[in-house]
Amino acid sequence: MKILLAVDGSKPSSDAVDLLIRTFGQLRSKPEVELVTVHLPVPRMRTGVSKQQLAKYYAEEGAEKLVAAKKKLDAAGIEYKASILVGPVAETIVKHADSTRCNLICMGSRGMSAIGKALVGSTATKVLNLASQPLLIVK
Repeated sequence: MKILLAVDGSKPSSDAVDLLIRTFGQLRSKPEVELVTVHLPVPRMRTGVSKQQLAKYYAEEGAEKLVAAKKKLDAAGIEYKASILVGPVAETIVKHADSTRCNLICMGSRGMSAIGKALVGSTATKVLNLASQPLLIVK
């Protein structure tokens, strides 16, 4: 089994990490874990920002979002492969899950208000609609 664990540094994504850690020992065999965070692309308008500067920005911001999850997984002795991805969040999560052949996507719910969900939709809802894999959303 291969699990994609998507985090964004929020409390719900931290709760998803905790749930994965709690249930990890109950599985027959240790699953592979793909730990990912996704950064929305920054428009490269005529600001003079180089590709290297932008890549450094994505790496720094992504590393910050992964640090808490990495600490928890390391403390639990769970091996993982961490990736910082750039793109539309839901679509990028699903694309990565497909390309790495994950059997399950685990992520937190951001807890947007009903009005917010109606206007823009939540990332979790978009992943649910796009993914062919089962999705575990942790509140």
